[in-house]
Amino acid sequence: MAADPETIDPIAALPDWVPEPARRYIAHTEAGTSIRALARRAGCHASTVLRQIRAYEARRDDPLVDAALRRIGRRMPPPVRRHPAQEETRKMDKTVLQDTAALAGGTLLSEACRVLKRLCESGAVLAVAADMEKAVVLRDGPSGQASRTAVVDRSVAEAMALNHWIACQSQGRVSRYRITKSGREAMMTLLDDSPASQDGIAAGFRDMRPALAHDRAESHANDASDRQRRLRYGAAETPLIALARRRDRDGLHFLSPELVRAGERLREDFDLAGLVPLRPGSWDQMMLQTTPAPGHAQGGPGSPDAARLRVLEALRELGHGLGDVALRCCCYLEGLETAEKRMGWSARSGKIVLRIALQRLRRHYDGLHDGGGLIG
Repeated sequence: MAADPETIDPIAALPDWVPEPARRYIAHTEAGTSIRALARRAGCHASTVLRQIRAYEARRDDPLVDAALRRIGRRMPPPVRRHPAQEETRKMDKTVLQDTAALAGGTLLSEACRVLKRLCESGAVLAVAADMEKAVVLRDGPSGQASRTAVVDRSVAEAMALNHWIACQSQGRVSRYRITKSGREAMMTLLDDSPASQDGIAAGFRDMRPALAHDRAESHANDASDRQRRLRYGAAETPLIALARRRDRDGLHFLSPELVRAGERLREDFDLAGLVPLRPGSWDQMMLQTTPAPGHAQGGPGSPDAARLRVLEALRELGHGLGDVALRCCCYLEGLETAEKRMGWSARSGKIVLRIALQRLRRHYDGLHDGGGLIG
């Protein structure tokens, strides 16, 4: 005897990162659960659920939102009466189920935090092509040319769009997305409460929902101001971008686009590896943190282990001093004045040392002949 869709809860089959209104929309459209049944389970009026369903139906004009809803919908149990052809299609699409399960395993939070930080930078957009499995973050450089600062799986981009952390700015063969107010709030929450374990990731996502639905309490005002000071760079621009806008006595940019890309590549590997700022003695401690254990198996080029090894090789190439200032300005996003004080250098000497470090870093990456690695 077939199960009654009014008595089972299809929402339980969805991962934790799916917003509650989207869960109800999918349960209604894919599993055939009535609006009144969803309202009874949620303890709200049926008109509330109806408005949520209509809102998500209207959002399906967004390519990423539409793809996310279709991807997640294939996880739902089928209605009691489903056409055999639809059932066969549902069984054949195994890659969709694997991608969604991988996000439920914890990839989304770490990847979203990394990409949202990049999207907070001035002029940054997320570009998604219709037939590509990856999305890229593009940012206008000081010289006017766009540089690629991050790469992310399309499934992660779909999840961010579904949570309204990014919004479509222009549609076409290549659609462009910008970070939203909810995305900035999500990034701050992820930076505050980033869980360390896989179990904590799902719990952290559930705990994050109330914080994103309501404004911060006044008792946390001081903490918020401290976070804003810590994110002085990265919320709009990085120290490299600020320095690249400066010109020397000949009217040329102090940092060329090639040097900026070298520093951004180091930061991309740093973020991808999941490394965190270490003080004091950051360079020595970072060398210990990035050195793999004997016999440790390395993953593919896009894995955290491979990124950690690339950071280690770059730091070894720079050495102490140059490596420390590159870490602080490129990865920790410290301003030059702060880096000079913490390293005990004289004023206005840091920018010269940083440029030398970026020149050596560029030669290191050029010698790899890998076409720019993960970013261009």
